[in-house]
Amino acid sequence: MKKKFTFLSAAFLSLSLVLGACGTDEEAPTEEPVGEGTEPDTEETEGSDAAAPTGDFLTDLQLGTGSTGGTYYPLGQEMANIMNDHVEYEGFNVSAVASGASVENLGGIFQGEMQLGMSVNVTAVEALTGAGDFEGVEIDNFGFMGHIYPEVMQVITTEDTGVTSIEDLRGKRVAIGPSGSGTQAAAKLILAAHGLEDGDYEAFEEGFGDASSRLQDGQLDASFGLLGLPASSVEELAFQREVVILPIEGEALDYIVENSDYGHLEIPADSYEFLDGPVDTITAYAILVGSTTQISEDLGYDIVKALYENADKISHPQGSYLTLENVMNGSEGLPLHPGAQKYFEEQGILE
Repeated sequence: MKKKFTFLSAAFLSLSLVLGACGTDEEAPTEEPVGEGTEPDTEETEGSDAAAPTGDFLTDLQLGTGSTGGTYYPLGQEMANIMNDHVEYEGFNVSAVASGASVENLGGIFQGEMQLGMSVNVTAVEALTGAGDFEGVEIDNFGFMGHIYPEVMQVITTEDTGVTSIEDLRGKRVAIGPSGSGTQAAAKLILAAHGLEDGDYEAFEEGFGDASSRLQDGQLDASFGLLGLPASSVEELAFQREVVILPIEGEALDYIVENSDYGHLEIPADSYEFLDGPVDTITAYAILVGSTTQISEDLGYDIVKALYENADKISHPQGSYLTLENVMNGSEGLPLHPGAQKYFEEQGILE
């Protein structure tokens, strides 16, 4: 693994940030510290063919999610509950913790302070290749563990701002997502494609939960959010204000698709009651990744098996996408966690 200390000294990947599960202005819930590792044990565990882990492998895990007002955090809580209820592995426990999302979660795995993470697949590929926010390091101690749901960029404003296009955001107050999030990376790409660079707008680094409240109060002009579709937070805002979704289209859309791994998506008019017609935007996949140095192959297998065979118990609307039919979405260009690979091969998903 290539380690360049300039990367590790960056604020969004500092040890204190990861330990505090920060990255937003929302206070993350207090969590018990991750254990130092389990003692070697060769006895077979009930419900698993694997022996208890040895060495640096852990069973007390942290799952990095996102800000409390977004999709990752509540969905991640339910995913952790499914794992805790159905993984029969000695000493196993996973806690879903609030974070700055994709970049911070991958950074946490890199530093050994998180073992599981939710991420945009585009951001995970950048981590692997040392691109984007990861310039200066190639993170290779994680593996793909499954697709979660399609993420849809929704650029939200309100009718009374007078903003009707992304170009209109020049000089405006814009929430671009928490530092270290896939939302912020995508927001900057989108703004740049529309001719707006840092300093052309007043940027606020916060998740959509806080941003929607500030939009409602007139303290922001627009907010970017990589969210599920439909997003309950957008629906809630629409009860209070006249909501507008700004389109990403034309040459700007072509530039983004040609220069990134994001794809084009048309938001259907029936996604929200306030839409008068479809809206062009970009999309990617939310995926689950896991440490290959702290999660053993056998525990990784148990986690993937438990999650995807019991995902129908998840009540969050985006939980409906956690199926074996979708499980490989977002895996292109990424290594598989050995435990996930074993399970996918067993299910006939991989040859």
